[in-house]
Amino acid sequence: MNAIVTGMIVILYLQSLGSWLVYPMKFFSFLGYEQFYILIAPALYWCVNTELGIRFGLFLMASTNFNSVFKLAFHSPRPYWYDPRVRAYGVESTFGIPSGHAQNAVVVWGTLARNLRERWAWLVAILLMFFIGFSRLVLGVHFPLDVLVGWLIGAVLLWAMVKLEAPITTWLKQRSLLSRLTAALVISLLMMLAGAVAKSSLGDWQIPEEWSANAHTAVPDADPIQPLSFSDLMSSAGAFFGLATGAILIYQSGGFNPAGTAWQQAARYLFGMVGVVILWMGLGAVLPRGEDLVAMALRFIRYSLIGLWIAYIAPLAFYRLNLATPPPKK
Repeated sequence: MNAIVTGMIVILYLQSLGSWLVYPMKFFSFLGYEQFYILIAPALYWCVNTELGIRFGLFLMASTNFNSVFKLAFHSPRPYWYDPRVRAYGVESTFGIPSGHAQNAVVVWGTLARNLRERWAWLVAILLMFFIGFSRLVLGVHFPLDVLVGWLIGAVLLWAMVKLEAPITTWLKQRSLLSRLTAALVISLLMMLAGAVAKSSLGDWQIPEEWSANAHTAVPDADPIQPLSFSDLMSSAGAFFGLATGAILIYQSGGFNPAGTAWQQAARYLFGMVGVVILWMGLGAVLPRGEDLVAMALRFIRYSLIGLWIAYIAPLAFYRLNLATPPPKK
């Protein structure tokens, strides 16, 4: 409770500084949203560095899944759910701690900085990590503790994933194609199982009515909060499975070379993103939503298709359209 009270003092002070902070903080906050990552992850994979692109995507999906599990385990409120004095400059439906923006910022920008291996890259990454996390305080959607825990978990996950990447890759290369695909499926199933265990640990706990009431008062036009939803878990597990499966298949066929003329790379990105939008927004508009088994299964399939499109199907289309040079036949 002391952390919440202290955090509330910090948030109310920051918001009292004036509305001039809101727009720059919304910009930094956007750099931590799913929509932004969907814009840059395919660009990395298709046009810059295929290995970095798949590492970026898999690390991000693993971090997002861990974040969803921890949110369910801690089941803590957002500031504007807790205190009606907080102005909500953003709308969030999941629990507060740990901050997904802060956690994923460490994983994503840390991954990119590590790949560049330049001091300036780490400086930029650290600044982005800080301001993305800090923005969540100003916008009234996270307590300081949420952000601090997010940064900590993000750092631990980044360290662990970097350490485990080489031995896991070596192990997979020694296995058959079927074994590798099975491993991708098992990991995605374990992601969902972890969420189910975290949710079941809550027992009969219910969302306090005042949280829902305060959230509605702060943002009357927003949908009711649904912090117990499995949607984010299914999305991250599905995207992980699709990306991993696509990466396994593309490397099995010789890999993908992102080199090409500026025109080819621009055309690749535009064509590929049309497919992403169709699968992400198009299927999202027609498939049923909800927490029932069918809706959750379809959500998993939709995000699996997005990952598979990015990592495997789109590159095959690029070959057909002469937008990329296929690998030599073995």
